[in-house]
Amino acid sequence: MFQKVLIANRGEIALRIHRACQELGIHTVAVHSTADANAMHVRLADESVCIGPPAAKDSYLDISRIIAAAEITGADAIHPGYGFLSENARFAEIVAAHGITFIGPSADHIRVMGDKIAAKDTMGRAGIPLVPGSDGGIGSVEEGRKVAESIGYPVLVKAASGGGGRGMKLARTPADFDDAMLTAKSEAKAAFGDDAVYLEKYLELPRHIEIQIAADSHGNVVQFGERDCSLQRRNQKVVEEALSPALTQEQRAEIGEITRAAIEKLGYLGVGTIEYLYENDRFYFIEMNTRIQVEHPITEQVTDTDLIREQIRIAAGEKLSKTQDQITFRGHAIECRINAEDPQTFTPSPGKITDFHPPGGPGVRFDSGVYDGYTIPPYYDSMIGKLIVFGDTRELCLARLRRALSETVITGVKTTLPLFERLLNEPDFLSGNYHIHWLEHWMEGAGDS
Repeated sequence: MFQKVLIANRGEIALRIHRACQELGIHTVAVHSTADANAMHVRLADESVCIGPPAAKDSYLDISRIIAAAEITGADAIHPGYGFLSENARFAEIVAAHGITFIGPSADHIRVMGDKIAAKDTMGRAGIPLVPGSDGGIGSVEEGRKVAESIGYPVLVKAASGGGGRGMKLARTPADFDDAMLTAKSEAKAAFGDDAVYLEKYLELPRHIEIQIAADSHGNVVQFGERDCSLQRRNQKVVEEALSPALTQEQRAEIGEITRAAIEKLGYLGVGTIEYLYENDRFYFIEMNTRIQVEHPITEQVTDTDLIREQIRIAAGEKLSKTQDQITFRGHAIECRINAEDPQTFTPSPGKITDFHPPGGPGVRFDSGVYDGYTIPPYYDSMIGKLIVFGDTRELCLARLRRALSETVITGVKTTLPLFERLLNEPDFLSGNYHIHWLEHWMEGAGDS
């Protein structure tokens, strides 16, 4: 097992990793920008190193500074968390080149899955069901038009290196196609430095279902069931559930085994998530995330498994703590991402938290790095924390969510708490009857749910 882990991240995930390390008897090193000098993970870590000014490019994204901090402190492993450098293949290579263990998959797997075209091809060959689309990148508008006609409208033009909805445009008719492709290429070039795009059939009202997997170096591969991440706004997840209210036990078992078998074929190492669109009882692969997900706690709740602990143990060469037949699903869990944002416009609302009281009681977990008097800086993600509730049934889970929201106090900044309180009065949410466009339609008052 590692002696000392450097946590190359900030906020609630940095604190989450620190806690897992503490329970494993591992010392931690927190790196931070000058804006995060008083962050909770910095206060609690065994050691801390300032790696630069507030701008992420000069601190949390500066590979040389992170490596220097690891060498200075004698860290023998680096955990990247999510975001920042967590899916940067070059970072994983540099970490390994310095004799430090990267707590994550191989650079090769990160690189392949970071390229949406290569990922789709790789997963298709591994037996994963795919969305109908182009076989590879589209080189010209003329080529794109031909492929779009063969797929059938509407189609999505998607950036090969994309994420978070950037570089993704919808063409409902042939008249829309030229503008959609040129705009997607332009956005992709600006956001990712790569204007490669590909085409996929646009699914009108799918759900977003993802399967959590883990694989060790001893040939063991397991799947931890699904999360339903369909409640999104502008392709950003807002609320997640485990397990999905839309799937039967038979569907759950089938897609879980298809995913597990594919990961086994890939020879993957570490934790990861396979994301699907689900419509008319069919699953379609969209991407793989080669890191821990923001929403991992709900899977932890329904499988009684510490996924960060598993990540660390796998990287240290140990076996998974559970075999597939030892993983059982119990109850239901829901996560709400509470952000310092206007609940109507989602405009960031950084500033000082003047009063903070997280909820408690049975089945309630609040993952956060904030505290009374903490100032949310304007330079990073606006997340305050993640409210996770668990119950033996979905009905009990919703009741606990209602109670937990009523107990939560966060003042000094605007938050998305009112959004979740409103959702609990919405019949479609309460019944689990929603899709990936439902939340935006509901917020806009379109009434199309």
